[in-house]
Amino acid sequence: YSQAILAGNMIYTSGQLPMDPETGEMGGNDIVLQTRMCLKNVRAILEEAGSSMDKIVKTTVFLSDMANFAKMNEVYQEFFTGDYPARSAFQVARLPKDALVEIEVVAIV
Repeated sequence: YSQAILAGNMIYTSGQLPMDPETGEMGGNDIVLQTRMCLKNVRAILEEAGSSMDKIVKTTVFLSDMANFAKMNEVYQEFFTGDYPARSAFQVARLPKDALVEIEVVAIV
């Protein structure tokens, strides 16, 4: 699969797991570290495509446990300034590699 696809002036990312791209290992074992790794991965993909975090228009957050929402949200706020993008958040039965969080975005290039 593709990490992201450009369509016109939009970039659509695949869901980003909290995997460290250098080691291939899970980027932490708690929701704070995993959320931070997901968003770092999102940022790297966007920058590679000529976009940035401030050009995100929509995020979708998948959580293995909605009880982690508040802690995820604290980290999420570190990555955005000004107006936040639209967002949906869902609890799912299970994520790949038993991750606690997965995040996908749509952004303008």
